[in-house]
Formats: sequence, C-alpha cells, structure tokens
Amino acid sequence: MALTPDELKAHLMETDEEFRRLAAQHSEYSKKLEELTSRHYLTPDEQLEEVRLKKLKLRLKDEMERILERYRSQQVA
Repeated sequence: MALTPDELKAHLMETDEEFRRLAAQHSEYSKKLEELTSRHYLTPDEQLEEVRLKKLKLRLKDEMERILERYRSQQVA
C-alpha cells in the first residue's frame, strides 16, 4: 500500500538519517530567512544573505525530493 506524501515524509524522518539532516538544515535556513524578512530594511549584505539562504533552501528541498522519489520508485518495484 502506497503512503501519502505526508506519511512518506514522516516515515523518512524516522528512518533516513540523511533526509532528517536535510530537513533540519532546511528548517534552520527557514528560521534565518524569517528573521531577515521580518525586518523593514535590509542592508546590502543582508540582501545577499537572503538570496544565499533561499538558494541553499532550494538545493536542500531538491535533495529531499530526490530521496522521496528514490523511495517511491523502490515501493513500485
């Protein structure tokens, strides 16, 4: 029986150390971004940091998605 996307993510959080590490980093970057975006004005350095964090978050999300896809393909096989 196939897992829903949320069930699959929860399963991987419990069983896959790499997925858990990526999710923790993604969450950390999200918190830092929230801090930056809550400010009314960003310095040029803060603007660069915002862009950098967004790129890092996206890269982590892509890596997590690859793990999810790999798991899905194993379930079908």
